[in-house]
Amino acid sequence: MRFARLGPAGNEIPVAIDTDGEVLDLRSVTSDITGAFLASAAGPDELVRHARAAGDLPVIAADDAAALRRGAPVARPGKVVCIGLNYRDHAAETGADIPTEPIVFMKDPMTVIGPDDEVLVPRGSTKTDWEIELALVIGTTARYCDSEAEAATHIAGYAIANDVSEREFQLERGGQWDKGKSCETFNPLGPWLVTPDALAEEGLDPHALALHLSVNGEVRQDGSTADMIFRPAEIVRYLSQFMVLHPGDVVSTGTPAGVALGSGAPYLRSGDVVELSADGLGSQRQTVGAA
Repeated sequence: MRFARLGPAGNEIPVAIDTDGEVLDLRSVTSDITGAFLASAAGPDELVRHARAAGDLPVIAADDAAALRRGAPVARPGKVVCIGLNYRDHAAETGADIPTEPIVFMKDPMTVIGPDDEVLVPRGSTKTDWEIELALVIGTTARYCDSEAEAATHIAGYAIANDVSEREFQLERGGQWDKGKSCETFNPLGPWLVTPDALAEEGLDPHALALHLSVNGEVRQDGSTADMIFRPAEIVRYLSQFMVLHPGDVVSTGTPAGVALGSGAPYLRSGDVVELSADGLGSQRQTVGAA
């Protein structure tokens, strides 16, 4: 199943998209795609199947759905946890050593916006950068996981994230990363939350998804999750030793090579257009503006 949220910011409609592309209005079973919905005892997929069999889920016409803004596929994440330098080629392009443990930093959850919403270059910024990432959404509470297999059971699904970053703020203004990662609009997410079962039904493996990003039509990132140093479930296992992961939390798992910081490509400016896509996870398109 693919879950999404459609409509104006702050008034999104929770929907499910089935394998035939039908868009189902979920308001009879949940007010939004929240951690509580993802953690429901029956599971979100089963809730949707039961409600659909009962005739409780109206179908939104394809044209009507396509005309609506696409919001982030999960509402109000409690936290956004990010992993740095998790691709060998990205570590190499930035001149960093290969990490022996995941590099962890936090991103303000209020940075999360829809996949096509405007990204704002902060005031005084000259080094606003892009980063396509595979994001995980937590479905059930994870603490002290003993294995990757256990950790995997806590993953509700996958989505595309653009971990927008201001490199001067991140690296040259105080020696820690958070303020270069937490400017408003710095986390376009979506368009879909794709469950592990839905990915498998398409014959896709989260450990081998192609990731693509272009700026103004020029390809900047062309990578694969196969090049990750730490795999998604291992990241969840690792994080659970240091913090409790709650339903609805988002974990961004790092970016492949091709960012402006390492490649020498121009940083983002107002008027630029950034386009992202990933196997089975849909696409994003952002126009860059000025704060």
